Amino acid sequence: MNKFGFQISRPRSINMDLSDDGRREQLLEEVPSYRLCIGCGGCTATCSAGQFTNFNIRRSHTALACNQTEGLAAQLDSCMLCGKCMLVCPRGVNLRGLIIRMRQMLGRV
Repeated sequence: MNKFGFQISRPRSINMDLSDDGRREQLLEEVPSYRLCIGCGGCTATCSAGQFTNFNIRRSHTALACNQTEGLAAQLDSCMLCGKCMLVCPRGVNLRGLIIRMRQMLGRV
């Protein structure tokens, strides 16, 4: 086995046939500022929970929209709702409200 200083990641694919547009539409209806998200990653970069756990805000809401909920509740529980993500969001997305609503959708609140 040769080690060249890197490793090849396993492919990450999303089966869009399993996606649940109803959940995404419900999130957009209940947290209207979510429509403004441009996916810049500022929220993920400043997340305190993300520095100590495998929590990733963007990955979480993409997983919910694509109906990949296995392990998602545990990820959302990592969020401390500190609001740092909202402070750096250039579009003013209510990420705290989004996380709370996602937890409710998964029956975790």
